[in-house]
Amino acid sequence: MEIGSCIGQSMAVPQDSNETPYLLPPNSKDWEEQSIPDFVYGQKELILEGIQWPRTAPSLLDRIARSRFDSVLCSAWRQRMELGLFRYCLGKLQTQTLPGPVGFVAQLNVERGVQRRRPQNIQSVKQAFDPEQFNFNKIRPGEVLFRLLREPDLPSAVQQEDIYVMINVSPLEWGHVLLVPAPTRGLPQRLLPAALQAGIEAVLLSSHPGFRVGFNSLGGLASVNHLHLHGYYLAHRLPVEGAPSEPLDPGGHLHLLQALPAPGFLFYTSGPGPDLEALVGRVCRATDYLTDHEIAHNLFVTRGAPPGKTSPSSALTGVRVILWARKSNFGVKEGDAFNVALCELAGHLPIKTSQDFGTLTEAAALALIQDCLLPPAQAEEIQATLVDLIAKDEQ
Repeated sequence: MEIGSCIGQSMAVPQDSNETPYLLPPNSKDWEEQSIPDFVYGQKELILEGIQWPRTAPSLLDRIARSRFDSVLCSAWRQRMELGLFRYCLGKLQTQTLPGPVGFVAQLNVERGVQRRRPQNIQSVKQAFDPEQFNFNKIRPGEVLFRLLREPDLPSAVQQEDIYVMINVSPLEWGHVLLVPAPTRGLPQRLLPAALQAGIEAVLLSSHPGFRVGFNSLGGLASVNHLHLHGYYLAHRLPVEGAPSEPLDPGGHLHLLQALPAPGFLFYTSGPGPDLEALVGRVCRATDYLTDHEIAHNLFVTRGAPPGKTSPSSALTGVRVILWARKSNFGVKEGDAFNVALCELAGHLPIKTSQDFGTLTEAAALALIQDCLLPPAQAEEIQATLVDLIAKDEQ
């Protein structure tokens, strides 16, 4: 099977001297001895402006100048694919936009549905880490691509952690990685400020408009109870990038996305610095509340338009962080066309079977998603609580 780049399957990924330290030696016996390389970035590499979708053919994405982050991640990820470190070889996925106003992007990914690791036995949104269960300290040598580190002089009020960037061995799409903060600490799957800040800054390190990051809580279809975020490339616009919103608090820090596929809480930042760190604090206070009250949730980070009356064609002027509170689900529904987690709520549907891929309609997809949403009364109660939390922050 032909292997393509994770930024446009047809584009070659040239290897240069800057990427060599991130590649494994040819002999697998040497992998254990190789130290994990560091990817150190500074303020200048966080790309704030000029990232847009091509106005015409998506194939023009191939011509986007790749950032250093993209070059390193894609070269190292592709090499691991060629070396057989994944559970399956991911080729170009069959993709379609479902007819209808939402604009769902559906992709057929049979292998992931069949070969992904079985989810752990999770009983609580705030379940403790169990070192006896599978965790990211038990992965094979070579699965870690690099450590993501901020330059020491890059100011931050958030306590920093080493972020290990490793392959997801059952990838959703090209370049699918996990961002794992300080694996040896054995942190449970509860969002922390350092992890979220690293995820947002990873989006800003990429020059590709379709590099997204997300988080699934326990009960929100996280399959491993060891703190991690997902990052991956998808060469398609998603509904949440430009969906309109309305402010929920006087300071304009919390907004409500009312558009389909699912209502969610929108946080927005125009770039790094105090504004981004304030956003990280607000989001994590919201997720702490949800976790403490056994409310499952999903989170999605993407370049997008500012809050307000936006449209699908709006400019990607900043970063949107969307948070959905949802019903807890502590298992996988095998018979459904897809399972509802971070990417499905954002409008990206990885489909498990050819039959479902050929017959799925927008109405059927919306029904599956809406079945995972909270009853209106509970959703309104959570909204009021989060508005109060944000308001107290600003006092």
